[in-house]
Amino acid sequence: MRTVTKLAGFAVGLAAVFGTTYGIGRVVDRAPAAESRHVDGPAPATGAADEAADRLPGGLLVSDRGYTLETVDVPADEFAFRIVGPDGRPVTRYDVAHDKRMHLIVARRDLSGFRHVHPDLAPDGTWRVDTPFDGAGQWRAFADFAPTGGEPLTLGVDVTVPGELTERPLPPPSTSTTVDGYTVTLTGAPQPGRTSPLTLSVSRDGQPVTDLEPYLGAYGHLVALRRGDLAYLHVHPDGTPGDGRTRPGPAITFLAEVPSAGSHRLYLDFRHGGAVHTAEFTVVTGGISTGPVPSTSGPAPTGGADHGTPGHGHN
Repeated sequence: MRTVTKLAGFAVGLAAVFGTTYGIGRVVDRAPAAESRHVDGPAPATGAADEAADRLPGGLLVSDRGYTLETVDVPADEFAFRIVGPDGRPVTRYDVAHDKRMHLIVARRDLSGFRHVHPDLAPDGTWRVDTPFDGAGQWRAFADFAPTGGEPLTLGVDVTVPGELTERPLPPPSTSTTVDGYTVTLTGAPQPGRTSPLTLSVSRDGQPVTDLEPYLGAYGHLVALRRGDLAYLHVHPDGTPGDGRTRPGPAITFLAEVPSAGSHRLYLDFRHGGAVHTAEFTVVTGGISTGPVPSTSGPAPTGGADHGTPGHGHN
């Protein structure tokens, strides 16, 4: 995860490859009882597939540059996976990025649920965490990491949690949202194909928050997911705590580039008062309307208004 992360590719290119993207991703059937079934994915991508990956946003592939995300059978209250390297063996050495060697982000396909967690690594290369999937629906899990000696990567896999599903529309675009008593305001608009500043300002009870606390080496973390295929963008603010120029609020500025016109959901993680809070926004790029669109899964959307609802959490 780098200070500025650019997503390459456009919707027209994805139209040609998106069908194969779902074939590359794996669906994981998780039983509500103490049993779960994971289906392993294909062999690592090479050659032409790697060239195609260079043009794709992050998180759309389960295999990229010789690395493959493989799920591991565990009880239903856990989630486990490993990253298999070009040599066919599980990777056991990772670089630390923002205080962690692995960032696991999960989101429902309808973007109504989101979690950012940090699993533990076993000596055999297995990453394990309490299940981050809260409720029935189809989820996408993103493993964001940098293998030692390799490039930073984001691999993704589909996870299906059986149960009664409720279709939910994407919340309408907004430049302000509330979470846990905080108001977060968005200034700026992402522009397809070019870097744009996005500033998120935090206030509470009408007063700007000027004492944000460092969280994973930064004052804020931003994830953007594109509606439909969930193309993934993870960026961090310009500057770090303690660098002599970055203030601890109220404003956190990010530099980001979205891959195409369309609707995106933004998730801002910030720490204050000893707790991590997540503010959510829907933004539209390129003049594409977001009207009410049925989802494919999940319980009631959080809309960024209540961090305490299911589908949100950190560890």
